[in-house]
Amino acid sequence: MDERLSPGRLRWACRRGMLELDLLLGGFAENGYDVLSPAEQRIFQRLLDYPDQQLYELCLGQRDAPDQDAARVIAKIRRAAAAQA
Repeated sequence: MDERLSPGRLRWACRRGMLELDLLLGGFAENGYDVLSPAEQRIFQRLLDYPDQQLYELCLGQRDAPDQDAARVIAKIRRAAAAQA
């Protein structure tokens, strides 16, 4: 996923096999994705290619992010989830 996704495709890409990820990623897509820079949006889209369990562990901080850029986007996902809670 290298190009900017339409809102509908983005929501679809955020639908996962785990309810927890659906809520986390879907909520972020609705409320946080648009404020990301284009580079951060590409990183978020790249994260969506990860398998569910690995992505879940990244979002919970149970697994180290693959690089600093991904770590920054994951931190934004976490902050957005905490603000919604």
